[in-house]
Amino acid sequence: MSRTKFFRYGEKEIAYLKSRDKRLAAIIDAVGPIRRQLDTDLFSAVVRHIVGQQISNKALAAVWGRLSSGLGTVDAAAVLDAGEEKLHSFGMSFRKAAYITDFARKVGSGDFRLAALKKMNDTEAIAALSSLSGVGVWTAEMILLFCLERPDILSFGDLAIQRGLRMVYRHREIPRERFERYRRRFSPHCSVASLYLWAVSGGALPDMTDPAEKNRSKKS
Repeated sequence: MSRTKFFRYGEKEIAYLKSRDKRLAAIIDAVGPIRRQLDTDLFSAVVRHIVGQQISNKALAAVWGRLSSGLGTVDAAAVLDAGEEKLHSFGMSFRKAAYITDFARKVGSGDFRLAALKKMNDTEAIAALSSLSGVGVWTAEMILLFCLERPDILSFGDLAIQRGLRMVYRHREIPRERFERYRRRFSPHCSVASLYLWAVSGGALPDMTDPAEKNRSKKS
């Protein structure tokens, strides 16, 4: 049985981020250490992310449970043996089943080499993953962070990251230019900053509010 792995970071990353930003330093102290589980199997991780698009975590867990049980091993051979009809029967849309089958076909034929991703820089790996049907930039960034354990990922397309930035820095919105300033500030340890922004967005500090939500309430 494989041992559960978590995103690795330590005093070096924490000290750097705290030295760069007093507000983030306060958040880090208040929240404490964060353990986020890694998914080190690249093939199943891509499939899971495709399945999980635009559905709740609860729905993803249900579909993934049926898929894992039905296939036994979530790999290219098992997906191709199953076919789109069977994948659909696990509770996903036909479109997602087609995306997953196409991905399995490319991996099986060697047209897409998962091992090559590990040797690419972040930009190259995101471009390669985004070339797959059903995989966008956000999905590629999450795979880099939670599968390849890349240290410098901060996703502009992640709504929870945007919410976390609004809550910590009291902004009503996070346009791209502002986001890039924070990215430069946190780099080269953006991934650890992401963990704390997700924690804030998820309610780790209940007294913190989202200025955008307060602004919407006033308008309504």
